[in-house]
Amino acid sequence: FSRDGLAVAEEVPNAAAWQDGAVLQVGEARYRVERNPPAVTELRLPRSLLAGFPVCPKVSAEFAAPRHCVFRWYRQRRPADGEGGEGDAAWVEEAEGTERVFTPCNALVGLRLKLRCTPGDGEQRYGQPCEVESSGPVEAGPGACTFDSRHLYTRKVCGHGSVRAVSYNILADTYAQTEFSRTVLYPYCAPYALEIDYRQNLLKKELAGYSADLICLQEVDKSVFVDSLAPALDAFGLEGLFKIKEKQHEGLATFYRRDKFSLLSQHDIVFSEALLSDPLHKELCDKLTEYPVVREKVLQRSSVLQVSVLQSATDPSKKICVANTHLYWHPKGGNIRLIQIAVALSHLKHVACDLHPSIPVIFCGDFNSTPSSGTYSFISSGGIAEDHEDWVSNGEEERCNMPLTHPFKLQSACGEPAYTNYVGGFHGCLDYIFIDKTALEVEQVIPLPSHEEVTTHQALPSVSHPSDHIALICDLKWK
Repeated sequence: FSRDGLAVAEEVPNAAAWQDGAVLQVGEARYRVERNPPAVTELRLPRSLLAGFPVCPKVSAEFAAPRHCVFRWYRQRRPADGEGGEGDAAWVEEAEGTERVFTPCNALVGLRLKLRCTPGDGEQRYGQPCEVESSGPVEAGPGACTFDSRHLYTRKVCGHGSVRAVSYNILADTYAQTEFSRTVLYPYCAPYALEIDYRQNLLKKELAGYSADLICLQEVDKSVFVDSLAPALDAFGLEGLFKIKEKQHEGLATFYRRDKFSLLSQHDIVFSEALLSDPLHKELCDKLTEYPVVREKVLQRSSVLQVSVLQSATDPSKKICVANTHLYWHPKGGNIRLIQIAVALSHLKHVACDLHPSIPVIFCGDFNSTPSSGTYSFISSGGIAEDHEDWVSNGEEERCNMPLTHPFKLQSACGEPAYTNYVGGFHGCLDYIFIDKTALEVEQVIPLPSHEEVTTHQALPSVSHPSDHIALICDLKWK
């Protein structure tokens, strides 16, 4: 029957017959027709819930979008609340719990949470509600965190003429959970504070509180990106892109604010593959054949470069090339890092000079290079001599000498902090946000945590800081 209650003629095509509001009658049973109704396909809560930290559900839906869904949060009924019961009588609706993200207060410690999500499509159509209960109760938070004072500078998203950029190595779970990490690298860190579920609580609160337009992360486990960070930051208006390092099961993530930028193109590479196959690097590749030991070492690395070209949502003439990387880690690997960064800068020249002429570059990452290194000198000066000491960083048997140049005018937007990595056996500046100083200038650098905050629990990570690195944050503007 049609919406008007009239029988549908047999010759009417299916597409015309099966309309919203039509009725299918089978015997005495009548079924209302809904085409492609909004539906929740996945609704999941984090395993760890901390008071004072945002709870960000993972929501997947078809014919619906999370921003159009209706959310209702509930807490477990306490004995003091009066008579409980089965079903909904065991839950009390939270007055503040009507948003996708919910931050439990201290009063909810010891109680489990429930979320009801009603899927919507933005056109006043809603599907069947879906519910999920937390697997455990809300636990007490750690108190003051290293990033709390930094959030005082980043309460609001900066204006449309400015860009707030963040670069942060968030410490992959695949490295934090080894016996070596627990006993040698981070013996001072409470074991529960190395657990990924605990650290994710801190990370999501930290990143959300920076109100950033661009976030470049390193050491991102694939599951952390898919199940935790992407859904959480999506709720705060950020779109995420991921590039994996195949051998390590972790990689790079770049997030950009949707109402400020749209993605024009991606140009990600694996350094070793690009060196062998891209004609851009033929001269460098040929030169490396003179140094077979170094060449083999470079080709064994799975390091990657993530490159995203973004366009301003308010001024389409403004485009920006955002690069993100994590270079080879070994303290004696300066020569390998020089080769990797040479490949990176040649690739960026192709993207930001050839494919998109004259667009400014923001190059973020963990470069595993201190300000006194050849890599830092090469990036910031535009060249490196063939007799630089880093060409023999791992001894004579791995010597490789070659002069390198690049065309960019890059500067470290956050300067040269005393350290961006602080562990028991080492502290130093390894992370940078390099900017094209011909097109961009620094409006403000968000101060790093004080030395007292960093060392409250001896070193990083700790119960109040989720990584062994510290996030770099700065506000930039076009010149």
